[in-house]
Amino acid sequence: MSNEQLDQLRKELDVLNQEILTLINKRGELAKEIGKVKHKQGINRFDPVRERKMLDELTSNNAGPFENSTLEHLFKQIFKASLELQEDDHRKALLVSRKKKPEDTIIDIKGEKIGNGSPSFIMGPCAVESYEQVATVAEAVKKQGLKLLRGGAFKPRTSPYDFQGLGMEGLRILKQVADEYDLAVISEIVNPADVEKAADYIDVIQIGARNMQNFELLKAAGSINKPVLLKRGMSATISEFINAAEYIISTGNQDIILCERGIRTYEKATRNTLDITAVPILKQETHLPVMVDVTHSTGRRDLLLPAAKAALAIGADGVMAEVHPDPAVALSDAAQQMDIGMFHKMMEELRNK
Repeated sequence: MSNEQLDQLRKELDVLNQEILTLINKRGELAKEIGKVKHKQGINRFDPVRERKMLDELTSNNAGPFENSTLEHLFKQIFKASLELQEDDHRKALLVSRKKKPEDTIIDIKGEKIGNGSPSFIMGPCAVESYEQVATVAEAVKKQGLKLLRGGAFKPRTSPYDFQGLGMEGLRILKQVADEYDLAVISEIVNPADVEKAADYIDVIQIGARNMQNFELLKAAGSINKPVLLKRGMSATISEFINAAEYIISTGNQDIILCERGIRTYEKATRNTLDITAVPILKQETHLPVMVDVTHSTGRRDLLLPAAKAALAIGADGVMAEVHPDPAVALSDAAQQMDIGMFHKMMEELRNK
């Protein structure tokens, strides 16, 4: 074959490449339109029956030279890419999406700004046990110049026989202590009916991992003019986590803090497995601030400091951890809470990193 013949064939190939490119992009636009229609009708974007039918039609009309298996492989890639276009088009509509709002959301909680580039810290006991216990921790938190005090009043526990919290009395204790030390209170609410009452006592509504997809609770929190700290479910994908936040923002509340707290895997060395790379993914995909709960993700007080360092190093807007005056006698999660001395050392090291 002469060079002239080779050049001619290559020119024909180049023309075909451009024609294929045009057709693939045209197919992509059609796929996006189909995705919009499916979304409006509440139909799943992936339809395996339809995909199999298209593949069968293509292979039945295949005159070569490609084998049917090769054609199936090529078109499966095209189908997959088209499906991703439909998903991306759906994500563009999310109010929490970075595409919807390019700039970072900064949340002001009694003067503490979360998401402004400076790390924030949420510290306090796992569960409210008494006024004296909370006040002791609050004094230490105040001494470190922190603003955000956490404490559980409603405790959803794995066992029904474990300590379930003091309920509204626990919230009253938190508010009393917070007022005395000029702190802001973060506490978990588990029942949609309690959200409005709890708003009188707390500054941030926490929705825990077990309730991440409690959609009635998400909507109730979205209807209240209070920031919401939303924890990732222990078995939730990042996409499910983002959509849970969308429930809150779609109801009107834009002040949402995402909190990575570890996911359930086969590993037993830690309570959960801290998905540290979720932090930059969430910050790329959404405009919301992202914090890391190092206590529940590790379940071990000896790992709190290195986990906190990792969280801040990868871009988290802050860290949440549990502090108790005497963890050995704590009514819940004794093995994972810091005592006051360990808390002070942790804060000193994080600030001198």
